[in-house]
Amino acid sequence: MNETAKPALEEKDFPRAGLLRRMAALLYDIFLVVAIWFLLGYLVQFFLGTENNQVINSQIETDPFIDNLLLLLMISSCIFFYGWFWMKSGQTLGMLAWGLRVESTSGTLISFKQVLIRWCTAWPAFFIFGVGYFWIYIDNKGDAFHDKASRSKVVVIPKSERPF
Repeated sequence: MNETAKPALEEKDFPRAGLLRRMAALLYDIFLVVAIWFLLGYLVQFFLGTENNQVINSQIETDPFIDNLLLLLMISSCIFFYGWFWMKSGQTLGMLAWGLRVESTSGTLISFKQVLIRWCTAWPAFFIFGVGYFWIYIDNKGDAFHDKASRSKVVVIPKSERPF
């Protein structure tokens, strides 16, 4: 066991999460992430002003610097959102609601390196027709592609083990 790894909340071997439960938790989390993105967009407009936007031929065009800044803020805030929750408790708010937890294959909380690998492989796995997620049905343990790539797993926590 890695000496710097933090133990997960429970040392039990829980069953792997299925696709529908993962997607439901992801939907909950998307609402939270989009709310963060709205706040970031508002703050960028508040501090940098709206004079960088122009309407040309009935289309809004923004300064490329502002576009790139917003993209960078969106990506970094999304990584921070998932990284914070996964490294602190193994659960985002959506995962908490659906009784899921992400942990390393050894049962510890995942590291920042695992967060980055997991996040960077989960998005392509989702947007390439969900092939990386459908890997759950092929894998003998029920892991998705990004679970394998990051050496992590998503488990279902029984109701008796949940905090509320």
